[in-house]
Parts: sequence; structure tokens; C-alpha cells
Amino acid sequence: MIVESIKSINDFKKIKKEDLPVLIDEIRTLILNKASKVGGHVGPNLGDIELTVALHYVFNSPKDKLIFDVSHQTYCHKILTGRSYGFIEENNYNKVTGFSNRKESEHDLFDLGHTSTSISLGLGLAKGRDLNNELYNVVSIIGDGSLTGGEALEALNNAYNLKSNIIIIVNDNNMSISENHGGLYENLRLLRETKGCYKNNYFKTLELDYAYLEEGNDVYKLIDFLNKYKDIDHPIVLHIKTTKGYGYKFASEKKENFHYSQPFDLKTGELLNKVDENKSISEITFKFLSNKMFKDKNVIGITAATPYLLGFNKERRERFKEQFVDVGICEQHSIGFLSGLSKAKAKGYLGIYASFIQRAYDQVSQDFCLNDGKGTILIFGASIFSKNNMTHLGIFDISLLSNIPNLLYLDPTNIDEYLDMLEFSYQNDKYPIAIRVPINYIKRNDYSKIDYSLINKNYIYNKGEKVALISVGNLFEFAIEVCNELKNKNYNITLVKPIFLNSIDEDTLYNLSKTHDTFITIEDSILDGGYGQKVASYLSQFGKKVINFGLNKEFIDGSDAEYILKKAGIEKDTLIDVIKQNYKK
Repeated sequence: MIVESIKSINDFKKIKKEDLPVLIDEIRTLILNKASKVGGHVGPNLGDIELTVALHYVFNSPKDKLIFDVSHQTYCHKILTGRSYGFIEENNYNKVTGFSNRKESEHDLFDLGHTSTSISLGLGLAKGRDLNNELYNVVSIIGDGSLTGGEALEALNNAYNLKSNIIIIVNDNNMSISENHGGLYENLRLLRETKGCYKNNYFKTLELDYAYLEEGNDVYKLIDFLNKYKDIDHPIVLHIKTTKGYGYKFASEKKENFHYSQPFDLKTGELLNKVDENKSISEITFKFLSNKMFKDKNVIGITAATPYLLGFNKERRERFKEQFVDVGICEQHSIGFLSGLSKAKAKGYLGIYASFIQRAYDQVSQDFCLNDGKGTILIFGASIFSKNNMTHLGIFDISLLSNIPNLLYLDPTNIDEYLDMLEFSYQNDKYPIAIRVPINYIKRNDYSKIDYSLINKNYIYNKGEKVALISVGNLFEFAIEVCNELKNKNYNITLVKPIFLNSIDEDTLYNLSKTHDTFITIEDSILDGGYGQKVASYLSQFGKKVINFGLNKEFIDGSDAEYILKKAGIEKDTLIDVIKQNYKK
């Protein structure tokens, strides 16, 4: 294979131009083989192989700076820059990350994984280059789906001011994760249909130079096109039409399913390990919302380009057309929209990843909570048990959200509690609410309904003595195991589960402080600013010993959740030993 000879970008540069189509086919095969076995972003990477090959053929990385927005489409880029070993050999698959990573290569300028950033980063690079009187190309590659992100729009507006080289490539495959929505995409559609000649050109209204290429999956036409604008002396938008999932039938036909896919059968495109839909948190969420929607026209599901979180596939989006809104990659807008709905007496449910809610902190605080919005934010992936790469960590949510006034941050640990909290949020007419959606499907045989109207109360699962263990988030089943094992050894501790994470239950803690000497907290999120520190601060006035277990404030990349928890001391034997040492018989 030609690809096996590429140990560095210099090896790629030696490949004859006529051999590029063969190389492209080999890269497509490698990406499909790896993704089919371990999962990955299939469609985005298949769609931009030709573009990436052309970029590296025309430009000279790392001198010329290539910045890939989101960077979930950099598999080909990694192969061409000396990391093909992470795609050729199965035992090396985990040695190359799925996103741009500075530790891997000098060709990865930034650690990237969030959207709409590449133009801002490129403008900053270009400005610094000009200040230092250096000469090189800055190329920011951004997908059409990312264009609606606020940072991208702000940067496009600012690009006019640069007056020097920056090349903004809009990789337009007419898709985000699902279909695009909004006026900008209508403009892109008209530009595609007129091959870039539509008179009302969005980019030209910003006074940016503009050029269009129809054949974005033709490597030779791409090379000619890019060569024409290489070393340009002013900002330009190169609008390139590509096909998401190009070269693989199932990915091009089922673009939404193959944006990111778990391991699948290459021959059929079917998932190898299908999830039981009845045990899917998203499916359970959809069933709740759809039941309410049928009865109440004011119930609205909201997504910022991740409709699958709420279980709304394409057919369901059509069925509930007026009661489901995809605002696109616009997290800030989604929160303002949610608050505006509540003012009009509608009941909005926004599904969003914990790592993405960070983009809308100001709106959660000001638009939503300051204005006493009555909507509900469902926080998915909030745990160390979610995706553990540094750009998608869900471990900062408690510190982030629990310190905003007025917000009720609910913490269900099983499906029964989750459904009860959803119902509570539906009946709610007083508070802004966020729910920390459970990571796993857990049903408890001993579940007893909790009165959620008793705001900020804790639930005592087991009443013991001397030591109280307070378990937050997705660690409650682990805490029960610890409690039961200690019981078998004649250590009867108290096990407490907070219901609301925004503030502590002072009454319960005060009463427990009369009979307990030591309090231990565990949480699947960072310690700094977390729930455990609130407990420690309150109990310090009574001279009680408080031991907090949680995660360090750091960007963790690619580590197993069990390993991270063990490193933090959240491991059964360690915790049992600590409890025994503090259980004074």
C-alpha cells in the first residue's frame, strides 16, 4: 500500500500526483476498517479525504497553518502527517486520538473538539504572523454546520478587518449532525444551486472575497482550486461542496446515523452491538416528552444540533414538527429561546451535553435563571463515565451549574427518579430547572417515591451511625455496594443521597452531626467548587471531620473511568479502609 510508506508529511510530498486517487482509496479503506471495529466519526472523515489530501498537497504544514474546526474530521490529516500506524494496526488504534491533539504532532496546532472555533483561531494566528513580519498561509477549515455557532459568526464579521492572508474554507456537505436549519442554510443552498453565483451572497455581505467549487470530492480540481488562492494577500472564503460519507454507500445514505457510529458491520452498515431501546436514556426521555406533547401543545423539545439526545430521529421530528425545534449549533441561543418560551407559558425541554453547556454559561445565568425561566435543561453525559477525552469531559457541570442563583439542579441516580424528576419539572411553575441525566439504565427494586416539592432535601437510604457517606451522581450504586459490604463486617454507616445539587440540606446535615463524627463525600465530578466542598464548609462550624473524594481539576484525555476513579481514591477497598479507620467502635 502507498499509505504504508507515509511516515511523515515529507513522505506524502514525494507521492506522484497520478497516484493520489489510489492513496485516497487506501485511506478511505483504513478509516472504514478502524471505525467499523472501534467506532468513530465516519461521515465527516469520509467526506473530506480528497479535500485534506489536496490541502496537504498544496500547502506546506507545519509552516502553513491548517486549523480544522471541531477536528473530528482529521483522520486523513493524521494519516498524512505520520500517524498512519494508528489506522493500519489494530493494536495501535487507541494510540491516535479522534481529535486534533498537540501532543501527537506539530501539525496539530490546537487541542480541538468544540465547534465554530477555527476562524477565530486563524484570525489570531494571522494577526500574530503579521505583527512578527512572517510569511505563511493561515487556512481555517469549517463545516457548514458549524457556521451558525456564535464564535464563527463573530469571527466572520471580524475577518474583514485583517487585510492580509487568511483562507476560510467552508466545507459544505449540507449537513450538521442532522439536517441544517435556518436562513444561513437557505443562502448556502441557493449558492450551491447557482454554483456560487447567487446575488445575495452571505459572505460577500460581510465584504469578504469569495470563490466556489462544485466538485469538492475531486482531488485534482481541488488542487487546482487551492493553488489559485494560495498566498492570497487578503481574507477569502472558499466555498467547497462535498458529500458527507462519500465513498461508502451506507454512510452517504444514512448521514445522520453515520456522523458518529459505534462499531458496525462493513457489509451491511448495521451496528454490531445494538442497544436495547427500552434501556436507552434517550428513548425513555422521548417517551416521556412525546406523551406530554400529545396531551399538551405547549410542550416543546429543543436541541442545539443533537436531536438524538432527546430520542428525536428524523421520523419523530417530522411527526412533532411544531413541538420540536433544532436551533443548530447555537447553545447560547438555545438557552435564550428556552427562557423566552417560558415567558409565553410554553414548557421547553432542552437536551444538551454537559461539555457543551459550558458554551452558554452566561445565558444560563442571565437569560434563564436571573429571569426565573420555567424551562428544563437536561444535562447528558455529566460524569466521568461519559466520554473521557479532554474536549468532551462532563466532569465540570456541578461546579458550573450548582453555583448559579435560582437554579434547581436535580440529581437522579436511577430511571425511576429520573422520570419522577421529569414529571416534577413538568408540574413546576416556580423554578429554572436542570436535571443531571443518569449515565446508565438502573432500576431499583427498593425504590420509594421522593417528594421533590421539599426543595433541597436529602434522601437517607440507610440510617446508621458514626460515619455518613454522601454519594453524588452516578456513584450511588457503588456507594450501596460499599455500604452493604461494611454491614456484613458489622459497620453500619449512614448512606445519604442528595436530591438537589444547587445547595446542601442543612437540616439533615445538622441532625446527623449530632450522632456522626465523620462525613465522607464522593462525586463523579471535580472536587473544586463541587458538592463535597459545600458539605465540608457547612460542617466545619460543628468541628466535624469531612473527607471529600472527587476528581482533580484537570483535562483528562483518553483514560478509563475506573482507572481515573481509582486514582482519585474512589475505589471499594480504599473507601472501606477509610471508613473503618474513622468508625470508632
